[in-house]
Amino acid sequence: MNKINSNKEVTTLAKNKRKAILKRYLATAITCAVVGVVMVPVLADSDAETAIKNMSNIIFGIIRAIGVILSGWGLVQVGMSFQSHDPSQRSQGFLCLAGGLIIVFAKSILTAIAPGVFS
Repeated sequence: MNKINSNKEVTTLAKNKRKAILKRYLATAITCAVVGVVMVPVLADSDAETAIKNMSNIIFGIIRAIGVILSGWGLVQVGMSFQSHDPSQRSQGFLCLAGGLIIVFAKSILTAIAPGVFS
């Protein structure tokens, strides 16, 4: 009787493994299809470099907006720490402010590191 139960468990595990492999395959196939559909307009443009630069500018604009929001939040934390005399909140605020400023100037930093890639 134990042998029968172990065989059922083995077949159940094998079915679960097949389902997991099928899910991964489908996820990979869907991802490739989406990337292919998204890339078609970029490749359809006569000047692909312009399209890539425009997409890069949009992405860096979004990153810059996130950096400004983080810097503003860090500034608020620093101000609240001065009001409540909380040194740990003050250090966290300065770290958030510095991280936000680094994110705001990410494109300039990357251009300084690799001049031809991000310009």
